[in-house]
Amino acid sequence: MSSRRFTYFSLEAVKKQHGLQITPQLYGLRCKMRLLLSLLVFCLTAPCGRSQEECLAGPKGARGKPGFVGATGMPGERGLSGNPGLPGVKGEQGDEGLVGIPGLPGLPGRQTMCSEGSAFGCSDVYAVKKNLANLELAISYDFVRGIGQKYFVSLKKRGSFSKALEFCSQRGLELALPQSEEENSILTEVFEEYSDRGVWIGVNNKWAEGKFRADMKNQPLTFSKWAEGQPDRSIRGTGCTMLKNDGMWRVTDECSSSSYIICQR
Repeated sequence: MSSRRFTYFSLEAVKKQHGLQITPQLYGLRCKMRLLLSLLVFCLTAPCGRSQEECLAGPKGARGKPGFVGATGMPGERGLSGNPGLPGVKGEQGDEGLVGIPGLPGLPGRQTMCSEGSAFGCSDVYAVKKNLANLELAISYDFVRGIGQKYFVSLKKRGSFSKALEFCSQRGLELALPQSEEENSILTEVFEEYSDRGVWIGVNNKWAEGKFRADMKNQPLTFSKWAEGQPDRSIRGTGCTMLKNDGMWRVTDECSSSSYIICQR
């Protein structure tokens, strides 16, 4: 039932009970006043006292479940550099690298005039050069014999007298010419066993320029070992001298015959 309908019902009841002529407006005002009066009486009769005392804190509750991971924050500013760490353990040796590009040629060295025995260190230079030259001889030739400052070398090849001169000259050497009994004996070592071939030696081959008693520079011989009846006086033109395997010298006009070629330095 609505409040409006209830109001009219109550108003009719009042009219019957008291026989009064009460309008709805007056009745509504009367109800409001009664409600206000009841509220006033309730406030006056309510007990006055202090507020409730605070209670003691209860026990700590259990830890809740972790929340969701939050969004990544902005990067902070860079901190200060730390102290250098200790050196690490030495690593293994790496593979060999590629060969580098050849460097530029160096500047020319200072030119020094060096004559044998004059400047400090020159003797060492000459000694090295001499050893290198001797080593080159030992490598390049099949027959190498040294005596004092002199070396005899040969490839154990044979040829004519003119070919022997040319062969030695092309190598900056001279045709062999023994100047002592020892040197003469050394030259015979080139012969093979029972060889009857000779070795061309550097005696002037022109009878008119020394009668076979001068060297190729037309200087008198300081040593000779002529066989009996030598040099052959019947040869009045060109004659070439050879050393035979018995160590004796002989002149022949057959300069184109094949004999051993030995050079000297």
